[in-house]
Amino acid sequence: MRRALAALGIGVGLLGSAVVSAPAQAASVVTAPLASDVSTAQQVAAFWLADGGANLQNATPYAVQTVVHAERVSTGVVADGKPGLVGASQDVLSKKAKTPTTSGKVFFVGADGQPHWCTATAVQSSYRNVVATAGHCVYDTERTGGTLGKWVFVPGYSGGKTPGVLYVGKQAFTHYDFDVYRDYGRDVAFVNVYNGVVPSSSGGLTDSGRLGDNVGGQGLAYNQPPASSVDVFGYPAGPNPDGTRPYTGETLERSTGSTFAMTLLDLLANQPVGVDSPFTGEGSLGSSWLYRYSGDTRTGYLNGITISVSDTDGDNRYDTSVSPYFDGEVLAVYSEAAKLYTGSIA
Repeated sequence: MRRALAALGIGVGLLGSAVVSAPAQAASVVTAPLASDVSTAQQVAAFWLADGGANLQNATPYAVQTVVHAERVSTGVVADGKPGLVGASQDVLSKKAKTPTTSGKVFFVGADGQPHWCTATAVQSSYRNVVATAGHCVYDTERTGGTLGKWVFVPGYSGGKTPGVLYVGKQAFTHYDFDVYRDYGRDVAFVNVYNGVVPSSSGGLTDSGRLGDNVGGQGLAYNQPPASSVDVFGYPAGPNPDGTRPYTGETLERSTGSTFAMTLLDLLANQPVGVDSPFTGEGSLGSSWLYRYSGDTRTGYLNGITISVSDTDGDNRYDTSVSPYFDGEVLAVYSEAAKLYTGSIA
């Protein structure tokens, strides 16, 4: 897999990759192709749309690294700069929606060769084509290197009925420390998607326009202090340790809680943060944490991405969702993704 590295302080010779300009926050940004050309993207769309979307319907929640042993800590996190916000764009199609139409599921083929899904959300960008999710819902952590196959985003998934519009992933961006060192404190990815497509009457594909024009895009918040209140949106589906299954994974769920610093006991993670949330792990990987969420506009600022869940009080029910801390380096990864134009595959 060909990768490019945007870095300050890391030589070009390290990976033999091209260096692209990095924003002022000085992050190491690794990028990898998903479906790098139109022909490949068309084949990916056909895989998911074939037989009335059978592969979408048969996909199961991704169950890789869904649970972590963790402790809440009283110490804070260290911001690498001043707090800031990137503005959102409002949904233009579903004004009466009660939950953000930016949320949806990403579908892909895992290392086991089977179709799976995680939660993801559309994020504002100049080309209106960026999706955010957990890094390990894009990069295959069960094998050495590589990305997960046939990656697509389906926004607005609800009630078990898969909408007809899907967006094929073109390029993925993550932090160097996650890609190389598996630092789960950097377990976040931003993906550029092509214009949406639906099946045409002739058996081909019809262009449905850019993601952000159709569903809007959340903003981005970085270097915010802990103890902020956030709304978590995702599709939790798995069981609690006590066997209860409070969620089906069929509809978008919401929880609200305050964020705090954490220590992960069985994963390498620099500055992870947690939020009070009862979501189970399977299905909720990639859930968006929205700071200053407005029910009127259904927009806020993405300030976290669920990478795992934890039972911190030992009652056999999950009470905490875990995310990387969104600092200036997360902003830098997003900023690189926001530069890429995609276009149509139909």
